[in-house]
Amino acid sequence: MPDVNIVDQRSCQLGEGAFWHPTRKQFFWFDILEKKLLSQAKDHRPLEWAFDELVSAAGWIDERTLLIASETALSQFDLESSKKSKICSLEGDNPITRSNDGRADPWGGFWIGTMGKQAEEKAGAIYRYYRGELRQLFPSLTITNAICFSPDRRFAYFADTAMGAIWRQALNEKDGWPIDLPTMFIDCKKEGLNPDGAVIDAHGNLWNAQWGASRVACYNAHGKFKFAIHLPAEQITCPAFGGQGLTTLFATSAKHGLEQPFFTQPHAGKTFALSVETRGQCEHPVVL
Repeated sequence: MPDVNIVDQRSCQLGEGAFWHPTRKQFFWFDILEKKLLSQAKDHRPLEWAFDELVSAAGWIDERTLLIASETALSQFDLESSKKSKICSLEGDNPITRSNDGRADPWGGFWIGTMGKQAEEKAGAIYRYYRGELRQLFPSLTITNAICFSPDRRFAYFADTAMGAIWRQALNEKDGWPIDLPTMFIDCKKEGLNPDGAVIDAHGNLWNAQWGASRVACYNAHGKFKFAIHLPAEQITCPAFGGQGLTTLFATSAKHGLEQPFFTQPHAGKTFALSVETRGQCEHPVVL
């Protein structure tokens, strides 16, 4: 097993939204419950940006501008000036929900999931923002997760952690909108596993963070389990590929809600990294 390194000593209540900005060569992640976007400078100095509401996921628009998903909106965010400008509302009239997992697709759209702040049953949904339109794709989900895309652009994937299921959705090759109905890809519930965030490498393997299992599990393009990488925290939340050649696997974690005393898991909430023998996909830019 490759050596696991701790990326940053900051311990997140709920680390999420891990992604590698390909033009800045910089890793970003969120602490949802602390309402913060986190990163590091080139000299490893910790960086953070505070928000006035819960934030959970991002995509890159250009070298200095991100699309940020918050509990009420999708917004542009300038990393240099910290200026935020609203793009559109995201269940802004529903105080029960917040954003959760999200990722840009190969066409420049942005998929984002919502969920109840207390994980209320079927309170969430998955949306796609594309060419100025926010359209709901999948309603009545409880904990939306694992949004990612195959390198051949044929499929999107998403999960409902509460159902223990990861689905595969066929996409229109022209514009990336879903066609037909989603099909079951991985039934994690059979093994008592809770699928959280996921990312797909350049070879089509799906890497899934599994909440409560201290691991990121790798499945091939047919949904068959290959292996798992164990990490020193129970609640692993979101993986991402980055670093030189996209051969570093990052993974965020959470300390919120741990049943065991924190001293039994001193690295809970921290973010980890290790070298892997595969290459990730470059994160697609968001096209407004």
